[in-house]
Amino acid sequence: MIIECKDVYKNYKEIKALDGLSLSINKGDIHGLLGPNGAGKSTLINIFASLINHDKGEISIMNQTIPKQFHKIKGKLGFVPQDLAIYEDLTAYENIAFFASLYGLRGKEKKEKVKQALEFVGLTDRQKSQVKTFSGGMKRRLNIACGICHEPEIIFFDEPTVGIDPQSRNHILESIVKLNKQGNTIIYTTHYMEEAQNICDTISIIDHGKILAEGTVNELVKLVTEYELLFVKIKDINLSQQESKLFSDIEGVKSINLEEDGIAITHNGHSDMLENVISKVKACKKQVASIESRKPNLEDVFLTLTGRTLRD
Repeated sequence: MIIECKDVYKNYKEIKALDGLSLSINKGDIHGLLGPNGAGKSTLINIFASLINHDKGEISIMNQTIPKQFHKIKGKLGFVPQDLAIYEDLTAYENIAFFASLYGLRGKEKKEKVKQALEFVGLTDRQKSQVKTFSGGMKRRLNIACGICHEPEIIFFDEPTVGIDPQSRNHILESIVKLNKQGNTIIYTTHYMEEAQNICDTISIIDHGKILAEGTVNELVKLVTEYELLFVKIKDINLSQQESKLFSDIEGVKSINLEEDGIAITHNGHSDMLENVISKVKACKKQVASIESRKPNLEDVFLTLTGRTLRD
């Protein structure tokens, strides 16, 4: 494991930001911390980056104890904060060069790293422009460039797509996947279920300062159910009870429910399910109008674990 936490606590007066949190992250993963605002995600990221200290518990990053041995790995970590950490009156180039200097880069090496960071986030043509002339999405991209210019091994992204347009969001998500393919371990906090589901290898669902569950998307979904839902809309349905029982005989079907314009089938994902269902509809001398298949998603998992949605 490249990051390990055990029984970590952090209080802000009477508020429990982290409440006995335990977590393990594999090297090379994009690991998502998924939870609503106020769940403790940013607090944990800030502790990883040694911006704040935890009150109690054990944290290890790259086999170094945090915060005591943070200085040994500082140059191997990158941090892209939720709040923009850039200077409006400086140019894009000057911003990245400043942060590169903080990581000890000098001379020709620094110039090369700044150039690479600008190219990576697609801001080479605006490198001499002052940041105050940038759109929100461009500022977010520059924020990433400042956090990765020293080519860290582990990069922490704290809600990097908040408040930006869809095009800029897609650009950022694609950049994160690209960084991971280059060998970086990514820790990504978000309250957007679709982002975590689309880019993360493993996910920890966090709420009220605790990890409620962790694993791959499929592993988390199986916490809710191993079954899928298939809704078959049938023309002129009027199925008799005897006809509807034909669907119960299909291998892998858990239950069926007759609805106004079709039949809802809960099943285990058997490979021949769709073919068998269509065959039964024809046996009843009916026609299929449409078929919809839906698997449980991370929103369903979170709702099951907490009794509320990610947006609450």
